[in-house]
Amino acid sequence: SLIRNYPGFVRGVSGAHLAFRSFQQAWSFGAEFLFFREAVALRAEDGERVVTLSDGSEVRGRTVVVASGVDYRRLGIPALEALIGRGVYYGAAVTEARSMSGRPAFVVGGGNSAGQAALHLANFARHVSLLVRGSSLAASMSDYLIEQLRNTRNLTIVHRAAVVGGSGDDDTLAEIEIADLDDADAPPRVEPAAGLFVLIGSTPHTGYLDGTVQRDDAGYVVVGGEVDRAAPPGQGRSPLPLETSLPGVFAIGDTRRNSIKRVATAVGDGAAVVQQVHGYLTGVHGT
Repeated sequence: SLIRNYPGFVRGVSGAHLAFRSFQQAWSFGAEFLFFREAVALRAEDGERVVTLSDGSEVRGRTVVVASGVDYRRLGIPALEALIGRGVYYGAAVTEARSMSGRPAFVVGGGNSAGQAALHLANFARHVSLLVRGSSLAASMSDYLIEQLRNTRNLTIVHRAAVVGGSGDDDTLAEIEIADLDDADAPPRVEPAAGLFVLIGSTPHTGYLDGTVQRDDAGYVVVGGEVDRAAPPGQGRSPLPLETSLPGVFAIGDTRRNSIKRVATAVGDGAAVVQQVHGYLTGVHGT
């Protein structure tokens, strides 16, 4: 809902605003955008890299940069999954914050994104409860954010809690069930809820790369020195720092393994990969 740690934005900037400004900047440099289509496959063919799109068309080039990011991890509770978009939201759902005015809202998660969402919702909701599975936020959330949460009058942090169910009224979320993780015998308590915002981590959006590039068990793309030496990328050299197991295919941002989940580092990856792409195309490879 509000990025507070990106350089140059003293008061923070929303993700949507930063993304749109980045789109405009790339467009002004001549980038071509293909909307309402997604990548569904990637293959190597006759020295080229071919990306197949969801409409059946193909895009060919000598190099590909994978920056497909991550998807929100789901709760997996059928009753709540049926209410997505009608009281249950994955992500900060900035556009839904105003609809929480004067009503109770719940945020699930213990990371910075969950904390930022809770603070944003507190500007509108009657009360916000941040539900955290762990007993502390210190290991997963920035200190400045924890302090802001504690100083927000209409916000409560509930530790060792998990959403285990819920139901709707007229196809809209009405209540949720919360389990106490320290008391397995206690029945879940039922709380009225106008909104449930879930930010419990993410899974990489890399299914379309299955069988093409090396990924770890969680689906993140392996790059650089971490590429399995038993399956080298070929061409008699080691992969470049952001290059995958398939020569000429690079991965940046949240989609690569061991990336730092911050906007600034994702942008840094984007800057660094350009030099590596040039090196690959010219045959001048770094060490």
